[in-house]
Amino acid sequence: MCTAIRLTTRDHYFGRNLDLEYSYQETVAITPRHYPFHFRHEGTNSDHFAMIGMAFVVGGMPLYYEATNEKGLSMAGLNFPASAVYHDVKPDCANVASFELIPYILGQCESVQEAKTLLQRLNITRDGFSEQLPPSPLHWMIDDREGCIVVESMADGLHVYDNWSNVMTNEPPLPLQLENLAHYQALSPEEPVNRFAPTLPLKVGGRCTGAIGLPGDWSPWSRFVRAAFLTNNSVSGDSEEESVGQFFHILGGVAHPRGCAHLPHGYEITVYTSCCNADTGVYYYTTYGNQQICAVDMHKVDLDGGEVVSYELKKQQGIHYQN
Repeated sequence: MCTAIRLTTRDHYFGRNLDLEYSYQETVAITPRHYPFHFRHEGTNSDHFAMIGMAFVVGGMPLYYEATNEKGLSMAGLNFPASAVYHDVKPDCANVASFELIPYILGQCESVQEAKTLLQRLNITRDGFSEQLPPSPLHWMIDDREGCIVVESMADGLHVYDNWSNVMTNEPPLPLQLENLAHYQALSPEEPVNRFAPTLPLKVGGRCTGAIGLPGDWSPWSRFVRAAFLTNNSVSGDSEEESVGQFFHILGGVAHPRGCAHLPHGYEITVYTSCCNADTGVYYYTTYGNQQICAVDMHKVDLDGGEVVSYELKKQQGIHYQN
């Protein structure tokens, strides 16, 4: 499972938690403008926007979990196991495999509006990357400073939704998640007012009780509500340090500690948390084993090159001893 959010202070930020019970050998990967993306059905693109994000690099090909391009457009793929359906190749469509979708969109679009236009004739195909890497059931959040959309390929075709919640998790489809938010509209970051029965002398035994009823479990429904509450009530300073710190605090509110979600193949944990400043191209991350924020700047490599540049994740906890 996973959670993605967007946040704007002075700059615009996009990122996610990756929640799984295992990890691939993911790295922070920068794809320069002239790396050749060989699409299964749409030819080769070797003249595209540069991008940075988290990827599993296989044979030189970055399989992006999420990324931001040099124009400030971001995109993340999140698990969508019960509803995702990919299709056979269709005539008169742009036929793109699920593992190709992030570079296909980010390689040629500068904005959400351009992505919407491109998606009008898109068909997501059943192709897997290899026998060892079959297609993952995903849906995607696409984001820029002006807003975001969610893309869901289902049995009845491709759906593109405006996403005013500023967050995304997993199942169910986005319209049901947005409808469910209405059940929590009485929650507030403010101290509660007695609307239950104003004539009764009701007293709350404690502070910070305006959000009693906010879900606290790790289901996609509950994380969606909690992430939406945290993100849309966020108060942050405009500095880079305050903004990035606030972003990680928000995603920390929906993170998975080991031991609380036991699955058949192990405990689901938040493998990593990412936050990309979409305006500057600086990608920040933490890992489960290292809560120190690390940063990679896409503009400190040659963006006119033709080879993917990747950085191994720092997974060993760094502790600053003061005495």
